[in-house]
Amino acid sequence: MKRWIIGAVLALFSLSALALQPYLAGDKVVATDLESALTAVGQKLAGEGFTVIGRHTPKGIPQYGVVVVTEPGLTEALTQIGGSAVVDIPIRVGVKADGSVSYLNLEYWARGYMRKDYGKAEAAVKTAAAKLAHALGAGQPFGGDVKAEDLASYRYMFGMERFDSDNSLLAEHKSFDEAVNTVRDNLAKGVKGTSKVYELVLPDRKLAVFGVSMSDPEYGEGWWVNKIGADHIAALPWEVFVVDGKVFALFGRFRTALAWPSLGMGQFMGIASHPDKTRQMLAAVAGGS
Repeated sequence: MKRWIIGAVLALFSLSALALQPYLAGDKVVATDLESALTAVGQKLAGEGFTVIGRHTPKGIPQYGVVVVTEPGLTEALTQIGGSAVVDIPIRVGVKADGSVSYLNLEYWARGYMRKDYGKAEAAVKTAAAKLAHALGAGQPFGGDVKAEDLASYRYMFGMERFDSDNSLLAEHKSFDEAVNTVRDNLAKGVKGTSKVYELVLPDRKLAVFGVSMSDPEYGEGWWVNKIGADHIAALPWEVFVVDGKVFALFGRFRTALAWPSLGMGQFMGIASHPDKTRQMLAAVAGGS
C-alpha cells in the first residue's frame, strides 16, 4: 500500500510538471516554391475537415508563409465559451518554400489563451489536435518549454503583461457592428501598413477575430521576427479581436513571449520597441488612439 501511495504521488507530480512547447513539426510536403507548398498544405488540411480562412506571406520574411484554418468542433466549443475565447479559434500552420511544415501545439495555446476555461474546451482541443496530426504528421515539439500549469497565468517575467492585461484593449465603440466595420474599413485602407489576412465574424455572439498583416518596413513583422527566429512562423499573423463593442489585441510582451518562450533577455531587448509599435499599428486598425 505504501509503495502504491508513493507511486501515485510521483505520478501526480509528473503530470503537474508536464512541460509543453508551442509548436509541432509536421511532415514535409513536395514543393517547388512557397506557393506550391502553401497549396499542398491547404489541400491536406481541407481533406481532414479543416476550413482554410486565410494565407499569410509576411513581408520581409522570404520563403516563409502561414495557412490559417478553423476546425468545426473547436470553433463551436470556443464560441459557446464566448468572450476572449474567440482569439483561440484560428489555427495557424507554418510553411517554408522547401516544404517544411510546423503547426500550433493546440494544448499549449489553448491553456495560455483559455486559462481557467481550458477544461471546458479540452475535449475539442484534443480532437482538433489529433486531426492536425493526421493531416500534417506528428513530429517533434519545439519552441521552448513552459509547464502546463503555468500557462494559465503566463508572463515572461515579473512585471510583464499577462493575457488579460489592461493594455490589450485598443478601442471601444458604440456597438459590435461599429467595431467590426471600423476594423474592416481600416484594414481595407491599409492604415499603418496593415492588411487583412482573414476574418471570422460571429454576429449572434457579438464576437469577431481578424488576422492582421503588418508590412511597415521599419516596424512591421519582418524586422523583429527575423531577429528572434522565423522558424516560429506559425506565431503569425497577429490577431485583433472584437467582443461586443470593444476591440483588443494581445500585447507584445505577452503575445510574443508566449510564441517564443525560450527567448533570451538580450534578444527581447533587441526588439524592445516591437510591443509598443505593434500596439500603435493595431490601435489604428481598431480606430483607437
